Amino acid sequence: MIRSLLFFVFFISSVSYAQEIALLKYNGGGDWYANPTSLPNLIKFCNSNINTRIKAKPATVEPSSPDLFSYPFIHMTGHGNVVFSDNDRDNLKKYLEAGGFLHIDDNYGMDQYIRKEIKKLFPNNELIEIPSNHSIFQKPYIFTSGLPKIHEHDGKRPQAFGVFIENRLVLLYTYECDLGDGWEDAEVNNDPIEVRQKALKMGANIIHYIFNN
Repeated sequence: MIRSLLFFVFFISSVSYAQEIALLKYNGGGDWYANPTSLPNLIKFCNSNINTRIKAKPATVEPSSPDLFSYPFIHMTGHGNVVFSDNDRDNLKKYLEAGGFLHIDDNYGMDQYIRKEIKKLFPNNELIEIPSNHSIFQKPYIFTSGLPKIHEHDGKRPQAFGVFIENRLVLLYTYECDLGDGWEDAEVNNDPIEVRQKALKMGANIIHYIFNN
């Protein structure tokens, strides 16, 4: 199923050419560039295991850029402050309403800032917790308890929150989980292989959801 007519040409072209995803470069002083090996490793895992054809090197895009509409999946991470300008919010909202998808992964320390920006972005849409029976936790890998725990910080349970437009998940916010840390090169965080595999499989579920819904 094509997510939106706006992305129809992109998906048709992806039959013959590699797909492409991007990292969001935002303002506010937060380290948008954190976890530099995470997306390349996720791409490699997905291309090897779930039959995607994503370009090996992710792009970088700013929220106000018209290039945003070239990517069906935008990833955002960091530890600190996030500020979206009016132009950023207008463009991001149009992108998401037109069929785009934004995954925000709190790398610890982003929560108090990003929630305010999400509320400004979607003042009339609640950020709600996604239940464990949602398809994003079911295919192609099953996570019976929902979002897995990758790194411990405050002793809180991992939670996946989302913004839905007409029952379509357009924004995924993963909290107290650190998926991106689990995607990084093994020597960065010295995670056991089973922890990295769990993170990569959950990431593959997100990518699968985007390209198949």
